[in-house]
Amino acid sequence: MGSCIICGTSVDGRICDLHQEDVVFEFRGRRPDELTPGRYYRGSVDGFAEFGVFIDIGDSVTGLLHKSELDQRLDSLDWDSGETVFVQVKSVRDNGNIDLGWSIRQGESEFRGTLVDDPDNDGAILKEDADETDESDSTDESSDSSVGQPEPRETEPDTDDEQAASAETEARDETEESDETADAEEAPETEQSTETDAQAGQTQAEAVEATISELGDKVGSLVRIEGEIADARQTSGPTVFELRDETGTVDCAAFEEAGVRAYPEVDEGDVVRIEGEVEKRRGELQVETEALVVLEDEERDAVTQRMEDAMLQRARPDALAPLAEDPAVESVTDSLLDAATAIRRAVLESRPIVVRHSATADGYVAGVAIERATLPLIREEHQSSDAEYHYFDRRPLEESVYDMDDATGDVTQMLSNRERHGEKYPLFVFVAAAGTAESLDGLELLDVYGARRVVVDERAIDDEIVEEVDTLVAPSQEGAPETTATALAATIASGVNSDVQQDLEHLPAVSFWEDAPEAYVDLATDAGYDTETISDIREAIALEAYYQSYEDKRELIIDLLFAEQTEDVTGLAGHVSEQFRTKMDTEVETAEENLEEQTVDGESILVLDTEAYTHRYEFPPTELLLDELFRRHREDAVALVGFDTDEAYVRSDADIDVRAVVDQASEEASEAGLDARGAREGRIEFLAGERDAVQDAVLAALAVELSTAPAA
Repeated sequence: MGSCIICGTSVDGRICDLHQEDVVFEFRGRRPDELTPGRYYRGSVDGFAEFGVFIDIGDSVTGLLHKSELDQRLDSLDWDSGETVFVQVKSVRDNGNIDLGWSIRQGESEFRGTLVDDPDNDGAILKEDADETDESDSTDESSDSSVGQPEPRETEPDTDDEQAASAETEARDETEESDETADAEEAPETEQSTETDAQAGQTQAEAVEATISELGDKVGSLVRIEGEIADARQTSGPTVFELRDETGTVDCAAFEEAGVRAYPEVDEGDVVRIEGEVEKRRGELQVETEALVVLEDEERDAVTQRMEDAMLQRARPDALAPLAEDPAVESVTDSLLDAATAIRRAVLESRPIVVRHSATADGYVAGVAIERATLPLIREEHQSSDAEYHYFDRRPLEESVYDMDDATGDVTQMLSNRERHGEKYPLFVFVAAAGTAESLDGLELLDVYGARRVVVDERAIDDEIVEEVDTLVAPSQEGAPETTATALAATIASGVNSDVQQDLEHLPAVSFWEDAPEAYVDLATDAGYDTETISDIREAIALEAYYQSYEDKRELIIDLLFAEQTEDVTGLAGHVSEQFRTKMDTEVETAEENLEEQTVDGESILVLDTEAYTHRYEFPPTELLLDELFRRHREDAVALVGFDTDEAYVRSDADIDVRAVVDQASEEASEAGLDARGAREGRIEFLAGERDAVQDAVLAALAVELSTAPAA
């Protein structure tokens, strides 16, 4: 038990029911339903709308002080954003919306006391009690009741206070009456109307035709704009429609009633005409909607076609040139331009972009190239500080195959984002991934929902994929020489955003493990990255790609790739690459001691039992280890094969058809369940119990393939 700080009555807490409205509360709760209707609270101005003021109560909840609750006209209210104000909580609705009332007392000293409304501590407590640590025991309540409190007041009412309050109330009533009279003399509002102003006869001024890009010059004017509803979201006050036309996007606020959906028949994708007054709210343009009409038939088609033509014109880069001379890149200039256009268009359409890339050094660097170009455009298009995290996501694939497991996760997330946040289905960009038939099922699942798919792949593409995706960048289809995914992606990125081209110039050189084209080496050198630094970055990316391979590690990868431009992380790549070399050298030394050379049909093949002579779940992964082993021993044999528990890995300079190897080996090991699912990486899968039979069959089939395969 405690005593009321006003009258001294014994109460639970610090205020009796009679004097709840005589004190002001500081709210420390987290949910609207923790507020107490009837109490006055200290808050801060969050923003303004035509229909009222949004007030933050505490750190976690926001309510609406409707203009009908004010004791003066809204446009004469002298409040600034962030200013401390005092309001009464009138009601908390079932949906969490908070209706606020006006307080004639706008200074803390005008109240008869201050308490903290802390739901975790019985609601009404002294500030000093609220600030105590959790070490305070609840039994201290009674002993605290006489410490640091005001002397109990007489139970008789304070006549002067009552008279002052009565006078202020009368003044408020008179003001409200005069405001209501003045409002009645004005033209009726048209905030909620699906008719045109001409039909309703309510518009006092002629609306001016405008595009969204022109609204900055028309603040305070009545405008008419046409476009597509990109998003519709309900706030605790108005319904906010995000309207997109051929020049940009703008929020249009329509008010029916606090927390009630305005124009419920209007949804995302509708083509509409909106009339309203252009205003600036918290530094951003907003249209206070007075009339909204859904366009149909010829009117809709005309607006849609106009937007489509303008969108393509805005999205397509003026030109796209290779960063350096590269025949493979030059062979696919048109498709590179199409890919850049698709990415730019997604940004302009407020469509999320998901980049899926292999968890390799080349895959990571290629994905970051597109990320580096796209994020600035997203920041320009959307004002919110976290827009880049909503509209761009880079998700590494542990393998280059995009299977049903990967696709199911992506579809689940995109459906959830659509349901919870009204997001459009993303544009999916696959880099160094999804180029083989094993990815067909996953790509088809995306197609069921109409999600667009771009595939950028430096290696051979299967025919099924060529026919399935919307945009394909594949030099192999043009018979061009090999390059890397990064060389292709960096060129696309320069088309997406030419302002970042200088940031990208060293990336292609990073992506080549050996024999980097001289043109790319020179480009990196000119950008300030010497050969040693490029090697350090490549190895550091490869190491970090292995750890948490399913994470984008955005900030860390950026620090590694652009360390020379950031003083506080200078030397980071060198530090990480040292770990790469230490771990790699240790594993290579062990593997070399256990390499076996076998001659099969006259072909010399190196064989390593990776199950027995590598460390599972430690760096380097088997694929990277075998790559390094073959680079060091290619003069000793035409191929290297590693046999694990249920997988085999083939490395060779010859152009080997791994599927052909699997088909032939299956004739000898028919019970082994041989599968070329990982053919792109030279990986063959089989049943662990048939490992010995598989080894003999695969080596024999590989020897046949080597005798006929051309050099890579």
